[in-house]
Amino acid sequence: MEEMAKVVACDETGWIRVEVKIKSACNHCDNSESCGTSAVSQAFSSKSQEFSILSDQSYPVGEWLKIGLPESVILKAAALVYLFPILGFFLGAFFATRIFAFSDLFTFILGILGASLAWGFARAKASRMEEAARPVILAHIGQRIN
Repeated sequence: MEEMAKVVACDETGWIRVEVKIKSACNHCDNSESCGTSAVSQAFSSKSQEFSILSDQSYPVGEWLKIGLPESVILKAAALVYLFPILGFFLGAFFATRIFAFSDLFTFILGILGASLAWGFARAKASRMEEAARPVILAHIGQRIN
């Protein structure tokens, strides 16, 4: 996965602070086209995200870089966060019906509890995976032409 990032700060220790512009799913928010989703997006979400990248080279503030993150990290994190709660729900419901043999309401409640526990575990594991996978600089683009 590749993205364009602007250098915001650079220090002597090799860390570069970059800013990435967050894009909408349909890419129409930047074109000033109105829709219900763009109104909500503009009201509640930030338009950019900043983070640091370790680099062996220094770049002046305002330079554009192409940065990348392995897609496998993103896919694994998404699979954890989406699939583990479903698995937790089914396991909770299975234990409620097979082991405890209670009512349907108790089966549903234990399923929700299993999904919540699995989601919490998956979220913690996915955040550790994302912290371990640092983005890398793929190319130096230079200054943007207006």
